[in-house]
Amino acid sequence: MSEEEANVARSTEGALISVIADEDTITGLLLAGVGNIDSRRKSNYFVVTPKSTTMEIENAFKDFTHRNDVAIVLISQFVADMIRHVVNDYTKPIPAILEIPSKEHPYDASKDSILTRVGHLISADGSVAAL
Repeated sequence: MSEEEANVARSTEGALISVIADEDTITGLLLAGVGNIDSRRKSNYFVVTPKSTTMEIENAFKDFTHRNDVAIVLISQFVADMIRHVVNDYTKPIPAILEIPSKEHPYDASKDSILTRVGHLISADGSVAAL
């Protein structure tokens, strides 16, 4: 592990998991203890409703990916599809972006931007392409 990677790992120690998803998914994750509201009343989750605009979702994504207290952003895949261009343009390793299924929308691996990137790095014979 390089010194830079070690510094990144240390800076994410105790960091948060942020979530952008529908109400049922958020509720389940809050019950599991993922929720956090800081002293400025900023939460680490964004509930997507039928009234949520694409701009609101994009802003939540950008806010979570620019916060230095967030290590992972969980986003429901159907929500990620709504802002696919923003998700695909995000290339930093931390916070990591993970697409998850929701109750109403099953997971489709062919749409997952992370799996697509990994698939491009691994050739048909299983060898890993040079970075």
